[in-house]
Amino acid sequence: MIRLRTDFFAETLGMGTSMVVLMPQAASGIGMEGAADAAADGDDRGVPVLYLLHGLSDDCTVWERRTSIERYASEKGIAVVMPEVRRSFYADEAAGEKYWTFVAEELPELVSRTFRVSTAREDTFVAGLSMGGFGAFKLALNHPDRFAAAASLSGVLDARTLDLSWTGTLGERVWAGQDIAGTADDLVGLVSAADPAALPALFVDCGTEDQLLEHNRTFLAAAEDRGVEVQARLRPGAHTWDFWDQSIQDVLEWLPIREG
Repeated sequence: MIRLRTDFFAETLGMGTSMVVLMPQAASGIGMEGAADAAADGDDRGVPVLYLLHGLSDDCTVWERRTSIERYASEKGIAVVMPEVRRSFYADEAAGEKYWTFVAEELPELVSRTFRVSTAREDTFVAGLSMGGFGAFKLALNHPDRFAAAASLSGVLDARTLDLSWTGTLGERVWAGQDIAGTADDLVGLVSAADPAALPALFVDCGTEDQLLEHNRTFLAAAEDRGVEVQARLRPGAHTWDFWDQSIQDVLEWLPIREG
């Protein structure tokens, strides 16, 4: 893989920010073998891409530091884009920056202009953990035409009941006491009103000892009521990197990544 830490100015944020990008490389080193790079073989579509989102206490480097995502992605021949969103909940903050607009609009445009990745729906995926699981499903449910598949790992899937009192002023900064029901942040409401045929494939993974288990159960119940098929696993585990390291490997196996 080619690994790039990219620093740039984001117009929607009005400031500099960062992302880490992994690009497939059809080369092998000792103990590691890269998958074939379709574009290197004359395929001008670019490579499939996974937008991989971080959680509340993390940054754009955390997936690399806590898992072997580079090795896992290399075996699949997929690009991985890991953006920095701070503690924004992937929202246009009430008293802050427009991180939703950044992630949903500016980021994919910047990535497609800068890197040799496919922009086709069938080649575009999103996943994340905890707050990032919320971000992944927020993208998938608000823009189902852009993604072939989305995965939430221990995700905040019912922000209507989210208690952020322990974070100090974060809840006020992001939502300013706004009722989330019926908004772009209401994932339960969105899946309850969705056209099942129009949605990307959805994957939910959450530990049965995870504090966000009820969020996941609520979302899955709403999806079932609406007839939305979800690949769901509620399995032993907690809100830990041991859980997510295994989970992201399973997600990569599940994604419908075209062969190079």
